[in-house]
Amino acid sequence: MYDYRGLTIQQRQELLRQRRKKGYPPHSPPHTMRDQSVYLITASCFEHSCHMGPSNPGRRSEFLSLLFEKIIGQEIEILGWVILPNHYHLLVKVDEFETIGKTIRALHGVTACQWNRDEKAAGRKVWYRYSDRAIRSERHYFTTLNYIHYNPVKNRYVDDPYGWIESSVHWYRERFGRSWLQDLWRKYPLRSYGKGWDD
Repeated sequence: MYDYRGLTIQQRQELLRQRRKKGYPPHSPPHTMRDQSVYLITASCFEHSCHMGPSNPGRRSEFLSLLFEKIIGQEIEILGWVILPNHYHLLVKVDEFETIGKTIRALHGVTACQWNRDEKAAGRKVWYRYSDRAIRSERHYFTTLNYIHYNPVKNRYVDDPYGWIESSVHWYRERFGRSWLQDLWRKYPLRSYGKGWDD
């Protein structure tokens, strides 16, 4: 979305032509792998505003609690997560692809209303659309898990993945141990994770 604003009219027309050729909607993120069961979900606050940032430190843990609350009774299993000041990543397993969208829309709706009430900003757009990426292999799965856990470091919030509270790295460390996570990191390095996915 943000790159699109800086394009010329001709560049926008070419981009839209390419999206139509691939069968994608003109502007929405494509959701093309609907028959898979494990996905990387990424969602960001509109224009990357830090609605869960330093001025609202409790919101990340509240958001995470609400996320787990919303999946109760749904056919969704959360396998990995990180909640950052302006975006989040989830690794999820689902039986029905449509369940992801329903759950995220409900989560975003509740939080947007609450945060706008808190800040007396009625009608403000809080969230942008989410994107999904189907997990294609065991290597893709574990590399994605490493990506999620490393994200707070990548975004320069902390120097060490263990320094970020709202991350599944703590759950994995408690369950499997730090050496297991270190082995995972060596076996499935990030390298240029995600580069060229949509080329």
